[in-house]
Amino acid sequence: MVHKVSLLPVENAVLAFFYEDTIKIGTLAVSTPGLREGGAGTSSVLLGGKYLIAARALSERVSAIYNKMSIISINTKLSEGEALRLYASLFDKARSGSVADSTSFRG
Repeated sequence: MVHKVSLLPVENAVLAFFYEDTIKIGTLAVSTPGLREGGAGTSSVLLGGKYLIAARALSERVSAIYNKMSIISINTKLSEGEALRLYASLFDKARSGSVADSTSFRG
């Protein structure tokens, strides 16, 4: 199983896809950055019933790092805790790469 993160930064937002093998839409979450630096933003799950906590946490993390609205999708068979840990780590690696980047982990 290959776990991947694909990032697509645009002018006013960042789209992030967290998935296994081939890109698929999963649970969708949206987040906005806090009004002041370090302030808490708002987030919500738009679609999906699995990985609610992981989707919101990843969306909030993407939004806080880029200081833009984020829309994320997570589609995996991992447990929620394991998915959050792995995909947060892959996100950190992906954001240090190119503009439209994809980072993977074979596990």
